[in-house]
Amino acid sequence: MNDRPKPVNGPSGSDAFTNGAAKPVGHILPSLLRFAEMLRRLGLDVGSGNVLDLVHSMDYVQMGRKGEFYQAVRSIFVHRKQDIPIFDEAFQVFWRKPATGSTDMDLRTLGEQRRTRTQLNAGSDAEPDNPPTQNSEADDESEHRVDLTRTYSSREVLRQKDFAEFTGREMAEARGMMAHLAWDLGRRRTRRMTAGGGNHLDLRRTMRRSLKFGGEFFELATKAPKDKPRSLVLICDVSGSMERYTRMLLHFMHTVATGVDRLEAFLFATRLTRITRHLRYRSVDQAITEVSQAVPDWAGGTRIGDAIKSFNYQWLRRVMRGQAIVLVISDGWDRGEPKLLAKEVSRLQRSCHRLIWLNPLLGSPAYQPLTRGMQAALPYIDDFLPVHNLTSLEALAQRLSTLPPERGTPTVYRPSRPAEPEASQSTPSPTIQNQGNRPIDRVAQPAFRPPTPGAER
Repeated sequence: MNDRPKPVNGPSGSDAFTNGAAKPVGHILPSLLRFAEMLRRLGLDVGSGNVLDLVHSMDYVQMGRKGEFYQAVRSIFVHRKQDIPIFDEAFQVFWRKPATGSTDMDLRTLGEQRRTRTQLNAGSDAEPDNPPTQNSEADDESEHRVDLTRTYSSREVLRQKDFAEFTGREMAEARGMMAHLAWDLGRRRTRRMTAGGGNHLDLRRTMRRSLKFGGEFFELATKAPKDKPRSLVLICDVSGSMERYTRMLLHFMHTVATGVDRLEAFLFATRLTRITRHLRYRSVDQAITEVSQAVPDWAGGTRIGDAIKSFNYQWLRRVMRGQAIVLVISDGWDRGEPKLLAKEVSRLQRSCHRLIWLNPLLGSPAYQPLTRGMQAALPYIDDFLPVHNLTSLEALAQRLSTLPPERGTPTVYRPSRPAEPEASQSTPSPTIQNQGNRPIDRVAQPAFRPPTPGAER
């Protein structure tokens, strides 16, 4: 144990560690926990491990010196350069004298520029005309309560708003709402067996148990098929026509990647790019930055048929683990050949447990699938669903959790045969006439008979 006494009143920032009247230094731990919680609500990546590191570092920091304490907290809680202004303002407001008020700084959450001003109030609920004094008895909870006053619409309105109309601030709020969605894909039956709970006789375990009875089979062991969670494959369109929805859909893919154990993700415009390892970053901003650098044809043309063909020939057997669920996210605008698209979508449907096509344009009441690509793919899709707002994502999560264990009969692609030419009306053949101008009846002519062997010539 460190016997060095911790100063209560230091040369600078002495009131930063006391609430009103001087209190024992042992109350610093709840204040550190509340400060870490405030930073998490502001978007900083602060975990419980960081708080423990800060508590251990207090044995080596002179808490009476505000500058030294600031440097220690900043080195442990701040991991990105763009979070330094947020931390500085939050530190000045939280570790302040109780008489000060609020801040007008334009805070940023996870690197997104806030469109409106956020008020961060760390004081009590008293009116500004009657501020609390330093010697007043202040409630420990109200002294460090964080009040984030947001001026945008309510959550219910945000759930119905189209992704294409989202601002950066609304994207951050929607990302937090998507994090609470549960993605349950169900379980699939494997060829392996597990002990107990089934109707199949486990002969090996039965014989092993019989040894304690002298070789008599008094206990029969059983086994049952083993179940595993289904895997998910995401194939998302990032072409120019999907540019309005691309960023929000990448947030959606990053959220699903954290909730599903077995996930494979691909992006395509004119070619296919695998981005599974990029979605493993904890920060969504870093994940999107890495993805944008890895995709060479971002916001380019669209060749859905070629991209799905590349997936079928290069990745299908490598990533499709036991009848996975495939989500294709695209608006259907395609510059490729419709026959190729229909053929490859049909093959993809036969290879997976469920093929779900998510179209952001389907959320419009006036939408009709009139594009060539969408018409070519529709016969081979199991579910055609919208993905334009948070309500549609909730419906998708509900749909995935209620999928039947057995799939229906997939539709097999059959190329259309060329139309046969219409049979022309046959004209009667000209009548062969003899020298006497009498028509020859071909039906009445005698049939040819070969000569009989041995007959007289």
